[in-house]
Amino acid sequence: MTSALWTVTEETFNPKAQHHSETIFTSGNGYLESRGAFEEGYPGERRTTFLHGVFDDIPISFTELVNAPDWLELHLFLNGEFFRMDRGEILHYRRTLDLRTGRVNRTVRWRSPQGRITRLEFERFASLADEHVMVLRVHITPEDYSGTLEVRAGWNGDVDNLNYKHWEWLAQEATPEMCALHVRTQATKIELGAASRLSLASGVLAEKTAWDVHNHPTQVVKTTLEQGKTLTVEKTAVYFTSRDVKNPYQAAQEKLLGLPVPAWDALWEPHARAWEEDWQACDVEIEGDDEAQIAVRFSLFQLLAAAPRHDERVSIGAKTLSGYGYRGHVFWDTEIFMLPFFTYTRPQIARNLLSYRYHNLEGARKKARDGGYQGAQFPWESAATGEEVTPTWVPHYADRTKVIRIWTGDIEIHISSMVCFGIWQYWKATGDEPFLLERGAQIFFEVARFWASRAEWNETTGKYEFNDVIGPDEYHDHVDNNAFTNAFARWTLEKAVWLMDYLRQNHPQAAEAYTKNLGLTDEELHRWQEVARRIDYAVDPQTGLVEQFKGYFQRRDVNLQAMEPRTESVQVIFGIEGTNETQVLKQPDVLMLAYLLPELFDKKSLQVNYDYYTPRTDHTYGSSLGPSIQAIMACRVGKQEDAYEHFIRAARADLRDVRGNAGDGIHGASAGGVWQAVVFGFGGLQFHNGKWTVTPHLPHHWKRLVFRFTYRGKSYVIDLPNKGPFSSEEA
Repeated sequence: MTSALWTVTEETFNPKAQHHSETIFTSGNGYLESRGAFEEGYPGERRTTFLHGVFDDIPISFTELVNAPDWLELHLFLNGEFFRMDRGEILHYRRTLDLRTGRVNRTVRWRSPQGRITRLEFERFASLADEHVMVLRVHITPEDYSGTLEVRAGWNGDVDNLNYKHWEWLAQEATPEMCALHVRTQATKIELGAASRLSLASGVLAEKTAWDVHNHPTQVVKTTLEQGKTLTVEKTAVYFTSRDVKNPYQAAQEKLLGLPVPAWDALWEPHARAWEEDWQACDVEIEGDDEAQIAVRFSLFQLLAAAPRHDERVSIGAKTLSGYGYRGHVFWDTEIFMLPFFTYTRPQIARNLLSYRYHNLEGARKKARDGGYQGAQFPWESAATGEEVTPTWVPHYADRTKVIRIWTGDIEIHISSMVCFGIWQYWKATGDEPFLLERGAQIFFEVARFWASRAEWNETTGKYEFNDVIGPDEYHDHVDNNAFTNAFARWTLEKAVWLMDYLRQNHPQAAEAYTKNLGLTDEELHRWQEVARRIDYAVDPQTGLVEQFKGYFQRRDVNLQAMEPRTESVQVIFGIEGTNETQVLKQPDVLMLAYLLPELFDKKSLQVNYDYYTPRTDHTYGSSLGPSIQAIMACRVGKQEDAYEHFIRAARADLRDVRGNAGDGIHGASAGGVWQAVVFGFGGLQFHNGKWTVTPHLPHHWKRLVFRFTYRGKSYVIDLPNKGPFSSEEA
């Protein structure tokens, strides 16, 4: 593969697309991520570095990931003129993200307001080998002058989250050799220690000083520039928090003092090796479609950059760590869209993500209790504690002077089963028995209790119902008997009963412990079976068509094709209530159900449901979660051209900002869905009874597809030339 297929490139800088570009050039190492803001700053920027697990509360409102003191700050004064891209004239500009290593490069040829030309090349990376360390450097070449260089860099503790400031100052240090800052979040009392230093190449004469400015300790280096000769300036930075160590301020300084000067070369090699190891396990190769190739690798890079490798008390939010969108909160996006990629390529990361739910089980129990239910109900939006953090009201998207009531935290209840489904898939793929015994089974039992207590008995129909809910299709709220929700309630209850039988047969001590500690009785298990057996599930016995929810077929049908071309979602056009009265879908619940639980659909019913729900879905402007799953289902009903159309829509979600909101952060679910569309859709990988099969459905213009996966401790490389059907299974 050529390097071009590993590189995201920006050849011109468009200030109107600044926030989109900042998202695209986000880089990180699973501990933190920094948006692609310029080192020197730019007007209107959203300059953030988010660290996993560092949440703080805004009183009476919500909790959010906290923007950390800025490690990227680097100000250059060239012969007294401050370099910034909104000053002077840009003669050349190029920025790249190397997906193999996470290195962000920016080359600028700049004519200053006074007419001097300088070539600057910026580089940065956050070490994947040592997650607390980041390095940036700039190569400075004066083309038509000799003169002075002054560099100012330190820590800005006065950062905010869209005008709200979370940090309180504790201590700092500023010397010619190091800057350090100690701060603490106001509500959650998480401490952060940061330390950094500036250095020049060996032998360069320089004057070093420091400014001990309150909450902004700064190092200053002054030297000379010689025409035509390149000078390199390096900044090495370290973060620790009280989530990591007892004294993060001391730890940051000690770590920094132990690093070589300069540090880039020594830190780069282990960092690059760590990324190479990831790509050897995760890479997907596509021949014949360069756009798809880069988009897939970009998606996987963003998932890997956000993935916690050494912390099992955090998860990946819907916008990863790449922007303010959803304030860093975790949704079902993780378990259903992102988790499969890790389960089948990096299972230890998958274990960490699922362990986050285990450690926050008490928060889920609290949510169930607060709603008057038993067991555990996982929140729609989760942060540090596992308690519900979905905002109740948000500004109206069309009129910011008005607010909208958000019901998802109250009645979008299927997320609890999504956590269980992620556990089930992980266990089946890895055989991680200790995780199942110590953590997974407990979650299943507690969620089953929730479903059994949430179910409502309808004496007339003789069915258990789940009324007043929202399914994955959020265009319709306050509906009864949503097919997706009901089917997964039944699935969870059945699997919980099966798990207890499995434990009794294979791990009797664990079964006895759960029976005692959770107070599980045979009577309760029998009730779970009875509730599962009688849950309402509306399917036409003749055609196999599943009604998305009770009364859905009576809602107004809309010909979406007749509304084209359009540039807005149906919900914007019809309004929230108006859309709720139609059959138009944000994403098709029934097709998502058919993807996750294919055993519920035979070939005929799958085709019938695909044909019914596909034309009623707002594919382009609805949910970013939908297109990748739609692509997989199109593959399964033999519609290859449709499958590619949906896949490429998902692949372009961030790189082309197809919904106009990529500036808020990476669409993590779409990134994970892209991998699933390639591997489970076009690659046709499926698992049955401990074996795997591959039945390709490659787009006609793809010449070859290669993907990797791990199953039951074995690693496989699947190489699919585009020359017809292929099938294989585990020996």
